[in-house]
Amino acid sequence: QVQLVESGGGLVQAGGSLRLSCAASGRTFSRHVLAWFRQAPGKEREFAAAISWSTGSTNYADSVKGRFTISRDNVKNTGYLQMNSLKPEDTAIYYCAATPSVTLSTSSRWYNYWGQGTQVTVSS
Repeated sequence: QVQLVESGGGLVQAGGSLRLSCAASGRTFSRHVLAWFRQAPGKEREFAAAISWSTGSTNYADSVKGRFTISRDNVKNTGYLQMNSLKPEDTAIYYCAATPSVTLSTSSRWYNYWGQGTQVTVSS
């Protein structure tokens, strides 16, 4: 079993930055994929970014490419999402998710483990 705990959300002005963290525990993470999804009010959950824990390969949604960077710290067993040039449309609850796989899937159905979410609000 894997437990994921997000932190780092908050309120920021448009153009600002935030860094989200996802602390993982419960199992060795060496063969997992870690991803970030987000869900805005009244909308479906959507993929933002994913990273292979073993290789560091990444995948991004077009909507965040060039502004968001996903990374991981193998020693701390923690994943990160650095978000720059934030826009009001980035406002959502952000969830980290993980699954034992090498596929950087964009589908939420691919992921077995989920955190509780952290709110990100971008004001205009």
